[in-house]
Amino acid sequence: MKPNLHPAYGPVVFRDKAAGVEFLSNSTLAGRRDLPTLEWADGGAYPVFDVDVSAASHPFWTGNARVLDTEGRVEKFRRRYGRG
Repeated sequence: MKPNLHPAYGPVVFRDKAAGVEFLSNSTLAGRRDLPTLEWADGGAYPVFDVDVSAASHPFWTGNARVLDTEGRVEKFRRRYGRG
């Protein structure tokens, strides 16, 4: 690898404020100096990046996803246009 070409890669805390969840992962965001830091359970201070949606708050993963009533849509179409 060429030196000074690739971004820094290291531990970063991702925080989902909507769900109140924080998780530690590796990212190239570790090289950013404008991020605040957070004291983690292991005693280390890591940069924190706030995310809008994570698996903890996404409707698909939480089970709150809306299921469309496709049968009702078909019946509404048939009533409206006189088919069936």
